[in-house]
Amino acid sequence: MFFVDDALGYMAVIAIILVFTKLFGLLFRKIKLPEVLGYIIAGLFIGPAIFGEFCGFALIGFESGAADGTYKALFVLEEAADGGNEVISIFSKIGVILIMFSVGLETDLKQLKNTGLASILIACAGVAVPLLLGFLISLPFGSIGLGTEHIYRCIFIGTILTATSVAITVSVLKEMGKVTTKLGTTIVSAAVIDDVIGIVVLSIVTSLAKSGTSTAENGFEAFKGTIYGTIIMIVAFFIVAVAVGFGVSKLFRWMEKKRPNTHRLPVFSLVVCFLYSWAAEEIFGVADITGAFIAGVALATAHKSSEYTDTKISVSSYLLFAPMFFANIGISYITFSGVSGSIILFAFLAVLLGLIGKIIGCGGVAKCFKYSWRESTIAGVGMMARGEVALIVTQTVIDSSLGENALGSEFMLMTVLLILISSILTPILLKVLYKKDLPLQNGPAQSTGGEVLADEPADNGQTAESQT
Repeated sequence: MFFVDDALGYMAVIAIILVFTKLFGLLFRKIKLPEVLGYIIAGLFIGPAIFGEFCGFALIGFESGAADGTYKALFVLEEAADGGNEVISIFSKIGVILIMFSVGLETDLKQLKNTGLASILIACAGVAVPLLLGFLISLPFGSIGLGTEHIYRCIFIGTILTATSVAITVSVLKEMGKVTTKLGTTIVSAAVIDDVIGIVVLSIVTSLAKSGTSTAENGFEAFKGTIYGTIIMIVAFFIVAVAVGFGVSKLFRWMEKKRPNTHRLPVFSLVVCFLYSWAAEEIFGVADITGAFIAGVALATAHKSSEYTDTKISVSSYLLFAPMFFANIGISYITFSGVSGSIILFAFLAVLLGLIGKIIGCGGVAKCFKYSWRESTIAGVGMMARGEVALIVTQTVIDSSLGENALGSEFMLMTVLLILISSILTPILLKVLYKKDLPLQNGPAQSTGGEVLADEPADNGQTAESQT
């Protein structure tokens, strides 16, 4: 009914996206599931994937679908050459960069240093085992674009399975008074380290995948297009990012002393975030989300500034940009029209191995550190939940700049299933495993795998959404 090609039209589209994401987010929080899942489902409902494909009408649709009579839409968006809509994609890109920047701001490097060898090795196993299992399960599925002819795609599947979301696990451990035990602290720290390693692995793999798609004949781009050039640029990025990070941290500490808690801190923080993201992708060939994450980690060393900045940026992110990112996944990246039985079979097998991989990898390492079998299983299950990082990784590898190495949008279904199933199973399994300790909740918190480290801190109004 309305072809959207101006600012006012997009305001109406954004209004629809925001109201539906909020309503579905509240609904999913009510049934104890991550709000980000609600945002994605909202995108499915207002986009063409469900009602457009099967009922012939969608609130928001695309030019191609409306033109060929596939469905009618209340608001029809111009379609970009690589799919989706350019304006909505810009909002989504800002959203994903702000999310990763916020994750970096909330990363406590001192805590990571003090978590010990157990957390580090559990995190490494939590990355390595799912990555390997994801790669192996992809090899027999050449019929859906994986297999030995598309090795990078198989590696990407494994990389998607490495992500861990700590928000669900933390909420369950807090509920049972276990978050401050030795095992609880180990799980939380390992989950943070797990995501850091996963993001680094993603950057390395995407950079190597891009090296085979470069068409430049000479110059700097041709150098980055070679395998050795790619490796050099990855190493150079992290060296430059750390070196600049030290300077940025000192600058923000100086600014904080001069004018603490002023709006200039979040503004200049965004400048650092966006420049890091741009430089990572355009200059070094590393994923832009890695640049945003490293920028957040750099500013996290200026502790008070990072807390104030994170508070301000989270408001902008979760009011507008994050809902746009997650809703756009449902609107632009999930479709059921091209989903075959092979895709569905692969998705369920990949989800199964993704869950088992965390339990085997993380639980196995925990057992090596003399935790009991039950405690080792708790460690594995606690690392099993997936969240927004898995979605971000998936969208990154669907990026068309990877050429023939990019995954098709049909694989987003796998990630959504992974998040949904792990979000349901993790709280249930943790409560079952802690069952014999539950009668003791009303008394002092009992230690599982060590002494209680500290009294449980006040929540300070921080919801699972803000932790995510």
